Order: sequence, then C-alpha cells, then structure tokens
Amino acid sequence: MKALFIIALAIALSLPATANAQPQRTLLRPAAVFDGTDPAPHPGWQVLVEGERIAAVGPNLSVPAGTQTIDLPGQTLMPGMIEGHGHLFLHPYNETPWDDQVLHEPLAVRTIRAAKAAEITLKAGFTTTRDLGTEGAGYADVGLKKAIDSGLTPGPRLLVATRAIVAQGAYGPKGFEPGVIVPQGAEEASGVERIVRAVRGQIAAGADVVKLYADYHYRPGEPSLPTFSQAELDAATAAAHDAGRTVAVHAVTAEGMRRAIAAGVDTIEHGDEGTPAVFKAMAARHIAFCPTLAASEAISRYRGWTDPEHPPAAVAESRTAFRAAMAAGVPICMGGDVGVFAHGDNASEMRAMAAAGMAPTQVLIAATSGNAAAFHLTDRGAVRTGLLADLIAVEGDPTRDLTALTRIRLVMKGGAVVR
Repeated sequence: MKALFIIALAIALSLPATANAQPQRTLLRPAAVFDGTDPAPHPGWQVLVEGERIAAVGPNLSVPAGTQTIDLPGQTLMPGMIEGHGHLFLHPYNETPWDDQVLHEPLAVRTIRAAKAAEITLKAGFTTTRDLGTEGAGYADVGLKKAIDSGLTPGPRLLVATRAIVAQGAYGPKGFEPGVIVPQGAEEASGVERIVRAVRGQIAAGADVVKLYADYHYRPGEPSLPTFSQAELDAATAAAHDAGRTVAVHAVTAEGMRRAIAAGVDTIEHGDEGTPAVFKAMAARHIAFCPTLAASEAISRYRGWTDPEHPPAAVAESRTAFRAAMAAGVPICMGGDVGVFAHGDNASEMRAMAAAGMAPTQVLIAATSGNAAAFHLTDRGAVRTGLLADLIAVEGDPTRDLTALTRIRLVMKGGAVVR
C-alpha cells in the first residue's frame, strides 16, 4: 500500500506541472515585416510567436512576462518560403547525369544525400518543399518526410509525390536492348484502369500530390509529344481529387497543357510551348503555372552557355512562355526544379522570374502566399495570427532587392529557431 501511495503521489505531483506548462513565447523585432500578401513591407511591426503558431502581429505588441525577445535590426521578417517544384533525390546534372543517378547510385546513398539536401533547403529559408518525384528512388520521400516530422533529421515540411506517373514507354532511362527491363525514373501506366490503379497505389503509399506526365519524348532526340490520352488524364485527376490530393502535371507542349487543363489539374509545370490561348484557359480554371526557369538556365549552362545577353533558344522559349502566362493572369507558382541545380540555391528561380519581368514583390508573394494557395495549404504562407510560425529574416529589403534572400539571418519552423 505504501508503494502504491508513493506512485500515486508522484503522478499527482507531475500532473499540474504538465497541465500548467506554458508554450514557449518569442517576440521577433525586425526593422520591417513583409507579410506575404501586401506588396509593401510594414516598418516597425513585431511578431509574437506562441508555441508553433503566430499569436500576434503589428506595432507595439503587448508582450506577456517571460517572453524571449529576438532583435533583428536592419532585417526584414517574412514567411518561410515554399519551394514549389523540387527533387530532393536528385543532385546537379553536371555532377552526375540523370541516367547515372537513377541506374547506378545506391538507394541508401540517394536517401542520405536527400536528407542533407533537405537540411540545406531549410537553412536557405524554404520551410516547405513540394517534392515532385523521387526519380527512381521509389517511396523514399515518404520515409524522409516521416524522419523530418519526427525530428530525426532537419528539413522543411514536405509535400511528396513519390514515384510520379508516366505513360508506358515514354520516360527513361533509355538506350538499352529492346525488351530488357530497365529501372525507370517513374511508374509506368497505360490505359484508364491502370493509371487509376497507379494513382491510388501511390496515395496509399503516402503521396500528398499526384505527379503526371502529360507529354514527353519517346526516343532520344525526338521532340516532346502528348502521352496520356484525355480519358487517362481525366480519370487520374478525378481519382486524385476524390482522395483529397492535388495534381501536378509535367507539360511542355501546348497539346499536353490543353489536356491537363481540360482534366482540371491543380498546377502545370514547365509549359515551354504554352500559347496565349492556352494560358488564357489556365487562368479561367485558376490553374497555377510553375515555369521552372532556373532549371532551363542551368541545363543550358551545363551545355556551354556563358553569355547572359544572348540566351539559347530553350531559355528564350521558357521566358516567353512565362511572360505570356503573366499577361494572361495565370496564378504563378515559384518552383525551380531544384535538384537539376544545387539545393540551397532555390532562390535562383526567384531571381530568374524577376529577370524575366516579374516585380520582386510579386515574386515574393508567389513564393509564399501564392504557393500556399496553389497547394491548398491554409496554415502557412503569410505572417498572420493563427498561422504556423514558419518565418525567416533576411538582411535588407527583399521587396526591393531579391539578393537579400542570399543573406538569411534567421529561420524559424513551427516556432523553433533552426538557424
């Protein structure tokens, strides 16, 4: 009885401390706040963080006793940025060609490298990443997401697409004896029944977003051509939406884009051959566009491009499509296809967008509240009471000079300072 009494007393004494424990409070005092929606920064604003959420925003906040204060002189506080198109399981193609990464790099090595890339991405100010396919690494992104969420390894909040889905025979690697089974960079499907099965299988495995390829080149040297039929895209999109998942579509050709638009997808990636009419249709359906300008530029540099005043045809084409999308009023997603180029340099896509004619404030909105809206993330993307305290501070004013994004001075994820 005495032992039971001691145990009961110990439990009773522990309960009030747990019940009355107060979440950590932190007051952030920057020179200004860019809230993710208003183009103009707010000088003199402060942000009070309580636990993992933003508790208050504005000037001269009332601060509870015991609140930690972090002064950020000369710095702009803003929402953590959202990478809209990444591949954590890839690394730059000038280090190792894509085929060799898919065919020859061990899965364990790719996963460890992806974990390192995730940490680098977070410390670069990107607190959320939409990772659009493991490119031959199976469902390892689901495991990486769990490892990050459990605190096992640092990284951004992940939206994962697992294997992605391509038409039979339309992806790679290629160039082997016909009939030889070669590991592919995505899951192949053919026909309505099989593509729906692939969608549901990937969702069951942990996919947050379904990635489809509406076009691709069947053989090396051939142009991109539509792959999935309208019926296949319609069925895949409906199956994903029924399960509450968004749909991202790789589409370079105008016809591939038209089919994706008709299917009602959520975002279209690349869109190099998009026409004004195609972008007008996207705007009417509120489908967001991820132009991936930085990837096009990186690949051209790997092939020898050195003169920024004379871009190669591929770069010029992607910039023209981007301008046409802006002119049509298409919601713009900020996503650079990072992995083609170095993780941590995600903001190079933002600089490319500005160089192609988008105002810096609109670029910042695209990378924060714009991506949050496109991906249906209602708990982040802005500095607003009640949202997740995913926040960064940069030296200078990024609304005037995007190079400020290379001067990250603070990164906070869910109220915890990670840099």
